[in-house]
Amino acid sequence: MTITKDTVIGDILDYNDQLAPYFLEIGMHCLGCPMSRGETVEQACAVHGTDCAALVQKLNDAIAQGE
Repeated sequence: MTITKDTVIGDILDYNDQLAPYFLEIGMHCLGCPMSRGETVEQACAVHGTDCAALVQKLNDAIAQGE
């Protein structure tokens, strides 16, 4: 899986729930909520005031490293 700013968070967590801590780091503590699982990475970053490109890079790096 390659994550982009348009990838839905629920799809990411369904693919690999070990990526949840990256969302928790940006203050997204409501990962179980249906609304948050339907947001894109870009939408979540906008709400939480986080650099979207940096989060996308971290997530893809984690996947590449086998997390």
